[in-house]
Amino acid sequence: MVIAVTDDEDRWLAEGIAGIQQHAFYLHRALDANNLREVLKFSAQMLSELRTSKLSPHRYYELYMRAFDELKRLEMFFQDEKRHGVSVVDLYELVQHAGNILPRLYLLCTVGSVYIKSKEAPAKDILKDLVEMCRAIQNPIRGLFLRSYLSQISRDKLPDIGSEYEGNGDTLMDAVEFVLQNFTEMNKLWVRLHYQGPGRVRDKREKERSELRDLVGKNLHVLSQIEGVDLHIYEEIVLPRVLEQVVNCNDSLAQYYLMECMIQVFPDDYHLQTLEALLGACSQLQPAVDVKLLLSQLMDRLSKHAASTPEILPEFLKAEAFAKLSSAIQKVIEDQVDMPIGGAITLFVSLLTFTLHVHCDRLDYVDQVLGACVRKLSSMAKIEDPRATKQIVALLTAPLEKYSNVVTALTLSNYPCIMNLLDHPTNKVMAMVIIQSILKNETYISAASEVEVLFELIKGLMVDIDDDDVDEPDEEDFKEEQNSVARVINMFHNDKPEEMLKIINVARKHILVGGPQRLPITVPPLVFSALRLVRRLRHLQGESAAEEMLVTPENVFQLLTQTVETLSSISPELAIRLYVECAEAAKDCNLEYIAYEFFAQAFLVYEEEVADSKAQVTAIHVIIGSLQSMTILGDENRDTLTHKATGYSAKLLKKPDQCRAIYACSHLFWTDSEEGIKDGERVLLCLKRALRIANAAQQITNVARGKGGPVTLFVEILNKYLYFYERDNPHVTSAMIQSLLDLIKAEKESDSAVVDRASAAFYSSTIRYILSQKQKGGMIGEKYGPINVG
Repeated sequence: MVIAVTDDEDRWLAEGIAGIQQHAFYLHRALDANNLREVLKFSAQMLSELRTSKLSPHRYYELYMRAFDELKRLEMFFQDEKRHGVSVVDLYELVQHAGNILPRLYLLCTVGSVYIKSKEAPAKDILKDLVEMCRAIQNPIRGLFLRSYLSQISRDKLPDIGSEYEGNGDTLMDAVEFVLQNFTEMNKLWVRLHYQGPGRVRDKREKERSELRDLVGKNLHVLSQIEGVDLHIYEEIVLPRVLEQVVNCNDSLAQYYLMECMIQVFPDDYHLQTLEALLGACSQLQPAVDVKLLLSQLMDRLSKHAASTPEILPEFLKAEAFAKLSSAIQKVIEDQVDMPIGGAITLFVSLLTFTLHVHCDRLDYVDQVLGACVRKLSSMAKIEDPRATKQIVALLTAPLEKYSNVVTALTLSNYPCIMNLLDHPTNKVMAMVIIQSILKNETYISAASEVEVLFELIKGLMVDIDDDDVDEPDEEDFKEEQNSVARVINMFHNDKPEEMLKIINVARKHILVGGPQRLPITVPPLVFSALRLVRRLRHLQGESAAEEMLVTPENVFQLLTQTVETLSSISPELAIRLYVECAEAAKDCNLEYIAYEFFAQAFLVYEEEVADSKAQVTAIHVIIGSLQSMTILGDENRDTLTHKATGYSAKLLKKPDQCRAIYACSHLFWTDSEEGIKDGERVLLCLKRALRIANAAQQITNVARGKGGPVTLFVEILNKYLYFYERDNPHVTSAMIQSLLDLIKAEKESDSAVVDRASAAFYSSTIRYILSQKQKGGMIGEKYGPINVG
């Protein structure tokens, strides 16, 4: 059926176009002959093709455009009085004798355009005459296109202020009245189209009506372009007349489109000044009109206007605008009980955007918008609608984008309430947005209360959710999330030690509930933040030794002990490293007993928790490396710790690891500083013990391989002998070095020796060093003189 109708319309359109072309052919001949009588005859016949009622608006438009092109040529002919020999006044009377009303009015509008240009009569009189006579056409489609033609030919001939057609008297109001009257009549015709035809084709008819909407809307555009329409005229005449027509037409399509046109075509300043009337009309529209979308468009325009001209808007106007918009939104939400939740949130997003642009310094307004959203959603546990979720994210993101100092958003009491409405995955996404905003803007958070709010907002990243519907996070994504949390912890800072300690305690409370996967990532930055506080306290103690401080390094170290302890069973290697870092800080504060306790804890974790042989090697070297610089330790404490270090070194699983750890322990008994320990005998004991273990390792290798192993361990020990020999350790002699050189040479020259390039290069480098030292003059050359490298 639809196909048949379409085919019929195509045929009717083709017939109409053929008719226009045929009559236009004769019209052109008459124009060329300057035969006015024939011109009027064939132009009327041509325009009679527009009297059809068979075509849809879309196809009627095609037919109309064919006739419109011919009317432009006809208008040029009418302008040239020499060609037709009739005055424009007589011509205006003459065309009214056309037989049919529709061609007569098209010709009348065309001649009327020429009549206005001639200025032989006031433009306002001719326009009033034309707009009144067009009422004769009441067919919706034919009437709309006729009045559209009238609007098009007259738009540059309105008696506007400064126009050449202004004339005498208050002609501006005549121009406004003409456009308003044409708009009113066109809207009536457009609405009437809704009631044409049977009800079963309503959807098709509404689609056709939608195609015609621009014909009506152009009148509002023309109104907005009239120079003389200032705020007063707009407020007193234009706006009331247009809104009256919009409200009274009782047609949802027309109401939505015309309100949208009003918002788009008239200046934003006018909207701000007349906001009450505009919002009042919104509340009177039909229930089917999407008022929330209209309000969103209005607020978005006002927001952009406020952002581009912040200095122009008076404060009282800003405050009134916010109050009126808030009230209007609340009324729309209350009246439209069936409004989707996503639509309601869209309104709050637009209002918040407006508020952030117009009242960026009024956080109470911003929080008020968020609070209204919370009240609307208070009956819901979580937002499940994807569109609503997207709008919630937009609502939460807007303050972060506006305020470079993210802490400003943290002071909004309703912000966390809205965050709690998001499902877990979206909550995590929003938490990452907050963190990235802090990091991007390099915002330092300097109050414990702000840290508390921040962790409340990002709690989705801090704890696991026991929910079967929540998928396990991807390992890479999880690490990225936790690394972001770790980075934001480094943004906590306050110059006052008391407040900084409060911040650390609040952060610690939230971090320690994170679970075994999170703690190894989030605890270290907290520890280093506390160590920065320790250094700050040490500096302050140096500046004001006489004043009693409320926070001392001892307080912080006690907190650090409890914090690092949480990692002992989860990540023992990391715990050992952190204990060692804390011991270094205690040394800087000259707190021997605390430094000792940290090393004792490190050894305890090593003994009870570190089982992997590779991890043991790494951990013992970390402890030994830090213990070397512990100059504040007394003899008893040092002996205890060094004994443990050498004991654990000797118990490593592999002989090469034992050897390297033991010779590393030799540095525990010799420091280069003048006041440091210099126990040459115990150094030698470590080196000899390492050499014995190296020999044993070599023998084991020989048995396992059936041939000699590389001499790397011997060369490493040789370098240690050389180090202490140069430091004037009296127990390390040239004879010992010579003996070790001979041993290495013998191992290398054995028939079963393995050629190891790395070992050979290391040995060659060591020999070159010895030779270079021998060649030096003075005490160095003398010292190396007895050593023979062969």
